[in-house]
Amino acid sequence: MNIDLDYILDTTVELLGIPSPVGFTDAVMNRVGEELNALNVPFKMTKKRAIIAFIEGEDRNYKKMISAHLDTLGAVVKKIKSNGRLELINVGGCPWAGVEGENLTVHTLDGREYEGTLLPTKCSVHIYGDVAREMPRTAETMEVRLDENVHTAEDTEKLGIRVGDFVSYETRTRITENGYIKSRYLDDKLCVAQILGYIKFLNDYNLKPKSDLYIYFSNYEEIGHGVSVIPEDLDEFIALDIGLVGADALGDERKVSIAAKDNKTPYDIEVRKGLMKAAEEMDINYTVDVYNRYGSDASAAVLQGFDFKCGCIGPSVDASHHYERTHIDGVIETIRLMIAYL
Repeated sequence: MNIDLDYILDTTVELLGIPSPVGFTDAVMNRVGEELNALNVPFKMTKKRAIIAFIEGEDRNYKKMISAHLDTLGAVVKKIKSNGRLELINVGGCPWAGVEGENLTVHTLDGREYEGTLLPTKCSVHIYGDVAREMPRTAETMEVRLDENVHTAEDTEKLGIRVGDFVSYETRTRITENGYIKSRYLDDKLCVAQILGYIKFLNDYNLKPKSDLYIYFSNYEEIGHGVSVIPEDLDEFIALDIGLVGADALGDERKVSIAAKDNKTPYDIEVRKGLMKAAEEMDINYTVDVYNRYGSDASAAVLQGFDFKCGCIGPSVDASHHYERTHIDGVIETIRLMIAYL
């Protein structure tokens, strides 16, 4: 039985192409709803417009849930400056240096879109010399240069741009010939595509999960309140979110990551042992890691007082919340672990 990797990669690229900074996610949520309809999976939307789907399992007495989030990092217009440029405030934990020089789109409330670029207020070394190199990058020292003929606040306001408008950054998505996937917002749209790929796998081979399975696509994870509706009969919740690659992490872009702990809570030891056992029985390449500055939908929901066992798995990603990168091998290993465990 083969995983439809082309479907997963094509879906990833499509979802990455739909802007969805936290609070501006309706378009991407509707697209996932269309895909669930095509896969014949019943679902409903919460009042916050997250998605909860359900697939009947072999064992109707045990209930699992998996989740991934469709919201991404981005920004909101904080101020229209006297020179017609925009000051932003982040939504989600994006470093300003990570988006310096990036092309972006301003989305107005009435549906208009305007292109621009995020730049330091003093960016030209020909004018500012070492100040341009050494100036701290903060909300107050960064600004949007709109690709419009604007020179005053009034010019910009005439375009329909207002304080509170959402801003999305260009993703620069690439899949290289040797299997690397590079893009902003692999966290977490890649995991959404993997869940859809898992559902397609079940459909392709007329399979059921081992137990009843809820599927949650959240839209406020990046700011900590992604999952706020938990089925009353839920026994176990596994978030699909990125693993980490770096000096303080064991992650490997070609392996699936199983989280032992994040900065909110340890994950359930029995769930972790079950995931590790499933990986070892199927010769799945994995790492176990502890994340110091990280939280998932599952660990956030535990802190709300919900009663279930929780875990977290996902493909490991280099340069998280910056220009992210992973490898197709890690995607495959994640799907294989989902199949083996679920």
